[in-house]
Amino acid sequence: MTTQRAVSGDAGNARYAYRLRVSSTARTALLAEWDRCRWIWNECVAKSRQLHAHNTAHPDNRLTCGPAQLDKMLTEARAAMAWLREGSSVPQQQIVRDFGKSRARALKDIKDRLPMRRRAGMPRIKRKRDALPTLNYTKRGFRLKDGRLHLAGGIVLTVVWSRYLPSVPSSVRVYRDSLGHWYASFVVAAEAQPLPATGAVLGVDWGVKETATTTSDAHDLPHAEHGKRAAQRLARYQRMMARRRPAKGQAASKGYREAQRQAAKVHKKVARQRQDTGRKWAKRVVRDHDTVAVEDFRPKFLAKTTMARKAADAAIGATKTALIEMGRKHGRDIRLVNPAHTTMDCASCGARTKHALPLSERTYTCTACGLVSPRDKNSAHVMLVRAGLIPAGAEGVRPPGALLPEAA
Repeated sequence: MTTQRAVSGDAGNARYAYRLRVSSTARTALLAEWDRCRWIWNECVAKSRQLHAHNTAHPDNRLTCGPAQLDKMLTEARAAMAWLREGSSVPQQQIVRDFGKSRARALKDIKDRLPMRRRAGMPRIKRKRDALPTLNYTKRGFRLKDGRLHLAGGIVLTVVWSRYLPSVPSSVRVYRDSLGHWYASFVVAAEAQPLPATGAVLGVDWGVKETATTTSDAHDLPHAEHGKRAAQRLARYQRMMARRRPAKGQAASKGYREAQRQAAKVHKKVARQRQDTGRKWAKRVVRDHDTVAVEDFRPKFLAKTTMARKAADAAIGATKTALIEMGRKHGRDIRLVNPAHTTMDCASCGARTKHALPLSERTYTCTACGLVSPRDKNSAHVMLVRAGLIPAGAEGVRPPGALLPEAA
């Protein structure tokens, strides 16, 4: 079994998001464009379901729903409907591409027989009340002129340039969030920005009591509890929504929509706080260390445990992603370490306990060499050992693949 994998390398592409100032005319045009794209998506979903029913009934005469068939469907629809021809073909073609990718990913998971909880679901209908507008434009569908974003179809948007674009963008995604704010996300070729070498290495272990425990006390990341502080306000708006919830089939009242907006505002603020905390910590870690050994932890399973709320508030996945992206941006070596048995191994002698430690036991004691250490600190040092960041001749460190003694 592979114990580590490196994720450092070229910076690749990066997204730069900017707030948009949208006039009433531009907003109407964007929503009209989104209605056309949403209709095309729903037609693709209907065609996919129709072909699935046909292939189930006639296994000897199977039909396909690939990019060629979907492009042909779009061409025929634009030829038959003047309403579709009024919109630009660029976002319509892109939403067909997005549907094809989503369907192909779902079919691949089915073919690979992944468990249901890990499968990507088949594309579903986008309902007008639920789906947020998202329009994708390739290079031939937009241009930047005099600081403004010009989209195909004569839509002109004012961009709030909070920072400079490092290079000419290759595509842009215009979308509206749950608060009704419009944004433009540009895809640009990102160049690595190397930082001065420090010669230092760091091991990172993820947790719930502390979001990140490292081999350096100065770089530990305590649980910020942004969600816990906002829970009271969020509960108030959720109670308002529950009292005003419309009956099935009826339109939501003005009071319900306002409570929904306030709840979304709280969620948005908490998400931004978590993102800000994770990025600032990641930048500090990357600035001070050349190589970082990170536990390749997937916190999704915590959603079904008693620690679900606190684990979600810790935002382990977002913080881990921020660290990987920051390391790639600044040319640092980020090594993802297999988390199996990291709480059972001794960082000093490599001995492994016979039984897994309960979560209530926060101190690791090795009966083989006598090491006594905080449990998470020991795991962080194990990350370094598994990543090969401790000299090969160090006392107690065993070569990869050697049998580990068991502690009592």
